[in-house]
Amino acid sequence: MESPGFALFDTAIGRCAIVWSGAGLIGVHLPDTDAARTGPRLARRFPGVAEAPPPPAAAEAMRRIAAFLAGAPDDLADLVLDEAGIGDFERAVYRETRAIPAGSTSTYGAIATALGDVRHSRRVGQVLGRNPWPIVIPCHRVTGAGGWMGGFSAPGGQSTKLRLLELEGALAAETLPLFAASPARS
Repeated sequence: MESPGFALFDTAIGRCAIVWSGAGLIGVHLPDTDAARTGPRLARRFPGVAEAPPPPAAAEAMRRIAAFLAGAPDDLADLVLDEAGIGDFERAVYRETRAIPAGSTSTYGAIATALGDVRHSRRVGQVLGRNPWPIVIPCHRVTGAGGWMGGFSAPGGQSTKLRLLELEGALAAETLPLFAASPARS
């Protein structure tokens, strides 16, 4: 990738944005309820980054994200992220979240447990609330205990989260934690 910049692109869920640097993707922005808010929101989140034609890697990421949001299967796991300024705990949370397959969900507690301490569940939720790469780091696949949807900090909130889970087929009753098969009792 080249010098930092951002580009807007249309998807099945609305106009998204992608932000890049020479090291990889800095961020992904989901549609705002009002398209006029996107530019100012990006300027606040990524100071000094201007709209520019995307370099080839960013253009490919845009194409793949748009295809994913239209229903094409893609885990986006090979998209390179610029993790400058991201702490170790945050990286670990993002790594665990990125490993959740499409069509599946996990919980804040399961991620915290995988990182060593279920008591960090709330902290996991806070990290995911600041996720700079929604869709690429699929924070929409993380729910609270018992299938509680929890919050979703991207524009559109919970309705966007539900829409993404529906797109992936993760809302079928048998895929939600509340309805997961329980171990047989003796």
